[in-house]
Amino acid sequence: MKKIFTVLSILLMALSIQAQKYVLLETNMGNIKLKLYENTPAHSENFLKLVKAKHYDGLLFHRVVKDFMVQGGSSDSRNAEKGKMLGTGDIGYTIDAEILPGNIHKKGALCAARQGDQVNPEKKSSGEQFYIVQGKPLAAEELEMMEGRKLAMAKNQLGTKLFKPLQETYKSYVVSGQREKADSLINSVQQQIEKEFTDYTKHLIPESIKETYKTIGGTPFLDGEYTVFGEVIEGLDVVDKIAAVKTDPNDRPEGDIVILKATVKRK
Repeated sequence: MKKIFTVLSILLMALSIQAQKYVLLETNMGNIKLKLYENTPAHSENFLKLVKAKHYDGLLFHRVVKDFMVQGGSSDSRNAEKGKMLGTGDIGYTIDAEILPGNIHKKGALCAARQGDQVNPEKKSSGEQFYIVQGKPLAAEELEMMEGRKLAMAKNQLGTKLFKPLQETYKSYVVSGQREKADSLINSVQQQIEKEFTDYTKHLIPESIKETYKTIGGTPFLDGEYTVFGEVIEGLDVVDKIAAVKTDPNDRPEGDIVILKATVKRK
């Protein structure tokens, strides 16, 4: 009987963990219900862990940008004095990126905040801060422009990678007045970029995803840059209300928007 009880206990625990995919954020502006994705286990499990530990209770949505996103979860926002610049909270660890093609920045997407590429080239996520996308529906022309910028950025990144080991040689040519050799070196890098940059399609937005951005809206320029690990299933109107509040020059709402309580839900 004891063995049966042990097996049943393990089974119930496993089912309980599988069922814990939803989080309710109760705020002073209304409730937001979140569904966490199964394909981002590190982020989803960390978020659940912090919710269970009541880490988010009493923290603020400290950064709000209309038609873009609302950001919260920074530990320095707890009992923060009015007007103080927030967002430097650090729980002491980061999470390896779980950036997946199908997890997009549509309206209502739950995403992990992070430091910029210059100090965080691996795009590791903050252990505590998150944002919810508001965004707005985009016209086909806007999406095409974003694709163009994405292609240009990808080419620039490849060019920087190829040029870096040749940088000192290029400088020596310039300093010594060997302009033709310097130009030839740049031309060879450009030719190598075109040779290696053959798969343009991976930098384009699939038609099905374009349709989502046209109808629901979002921030497609963030796709591939930040981890998306869930989405709002109830309370998008609350996200819109939060995004519409008046903010100070640092994008902090003038009136505190508080996460009163965060709880794990089975459904």
